[in-house]
Amino acid sequence: MMEAEAAPVAVPETAAPPGSAPAAPSGRSPRGARFAGAAEAPAQPRTEALDEDARRATAETVQTLTRLRREGRSGEAHAVLVEAAYWPAARFPLLAAELHRAGLDADWATLLWEAASLPADRLVGAADALVAAGRSADGRQMLRQGVARPAPEIGTAVLSLADEGRQREIRALLDAYVRVRTPEEAARSAEADPGRLVPLLLAAAKGVSEERHWDLVHALRVAGFTA
Repeated sequence: MMEAEAAPVAVPETAAPPGSAPAAPSGRSPRGARFAGAAEAPAQPRTEALDEDARRATAETVQTLTRLRREGRSGEAHAVLVEAAYWPAARFPLLAAELHRAGLDADWATLLWEAASLPADRLVGAADALVAAGRSADGRQMLRQGVARPAPEIGTAVLSLADEGRQREIRALLDAYVRVRTPEEAARSAEADPGRLVPLLLAAAKGVSEERHWDLVHALRVAGFTA
């Protein structure tokens, strides 16, 4: 609920718009929903050119993982993957290619999971880099897993991005968020600053479907974000 002294946030009435087209099924599972569109066409992703040091580090990391897996040293291999998850975004596509080439598909899946805990701006940047390199499925999966974090963290992350003027990152993050999380969860993420977050959430939901938009409108009203 909003605090009593906070300015009320207007949320539209919940009646469905007349003549609206049937919407696609709205997945409710935090991680199971599939969607298209998030990070499909990144606009000028923040990446860096891969220099020789980056390529060497990638090759050495894959060699190390291959050796550790062969020796059954799973804990050490996992530590290597955790460290790699915090590499610059531009390195992710090459690392993915080299891991798959070495038969370490499971390690790439683990790395995607670890990268989901990155700060929001780095998460979107890494997903952008994967999509730009033709790995759209990996980019979407990274975003889906990244928005599984608690609702208040999403709200805080969006506000931080907004303070930096990073509208494209906000759109990518919230597109994934409103597709994957339930409307009730999305509404909870607005608590940090309803005046700023409610319009952003509603715009993202409307971009998904009319059904998702009106579901979120209802959830926001139930949560108390109403005139």
